[in-house]
Amino acid sequence: MSSLRRTILPLLLAAAFGAPAMAADKPAEAPKASTALPGVSLLGGPVEMPGLERERQLRLYLPPGYATSGKRYPVLYMHDGQNLFDDATAYAGEWKVDETLDALAGEGKLELIVVGIDNGGDKRMTELNAWDNDRFGKGEGRAYLEFIVRTVKPMIDRQYRTLPDRAHTAIMGSSMGGLASHYALVQYPEVFGKAGVFSPAYWTAQPSFAFVASKPVPKDARVFMLMGEKEGPQMNADVKRMAEVVKKTGHPAANTVLRIVPGAEHNEAFWAGELREALLWMFAPDKT
Repeated sequence: MSSLRRTILPLLLAAAFGAPAMAADKPAEAPKASTALPGVSLLGGPVEMPGLERERQLRLYLPPGYATSGKRYPVLYMHDGQNLFDDATAYAGEWKVDETLDALAGEGKLELIVVGIDNGGDKRMTELNAWDNDRFGKGEGRAYLEFIVRTVKPMIDRQYRTLPDRAHTAIMGSSMGGLASHYALVQYPEVFGKAGVFSPAYWTAQPSFAFVASKPVPKDARVFMLMGEKEGPQMNADVKRMAEVVKKTGHPAANTVLRIVPGAEHNEAFWAGELREALLWMFAPDKT
């Protein structure tokens, strides 16, 4: 909503004062300074996406001690890579994934490798949905997740010191990315053992409820569902409904979180603020 205000306000002021909204001599805005920390880099050039006839840029975060430790690390795969690490590339602010994980590493609480998969711009609504939608078009989510599972993950496991098993592999995203992450956990239980399902857009994929109901995930899988109270009645109702579906599959309450935050809205600042606690819960050592 704040980005919408930033777009509309200059136009309203221009109209009020009789100035042209798009003046020909208006200086170009200076590019934003990068806010990414040293552990963040582009992972080579764009990678071919089999079955989708397009390419996609990947972004990589390595923990501070990676170069000298010799250790292997859990991996978190995240959607909307442009929004994760750098305000210069983010749509409406960044998640501050690198700042959060650098802090956790410094506290000795958690060290992760993070792989960000850039979104496809105008393809985002179809790429992150495994089901067709009358409004947005034919779902491409199955091919998109196949790309992560069959192309991206094997490449990361070859090139970096990962812990490649499902217990140390997670996936996370917000909105359409939350929907895609829940789909990934259910469709690929042998690959992903944890999912961060932030502000999931279940409203775009009504078949997702029956899909989750029909395919119980392993009992040790962890699913963290997050919603802001002010994200709207439909989204709040849907996430509560999905939590009930998960419960009815017999999934243990200890491995399921539904967190609805009073006053929170649908934006990166909300997700950034919840990231730390979500990751600590998702990657907490198994007590069994």
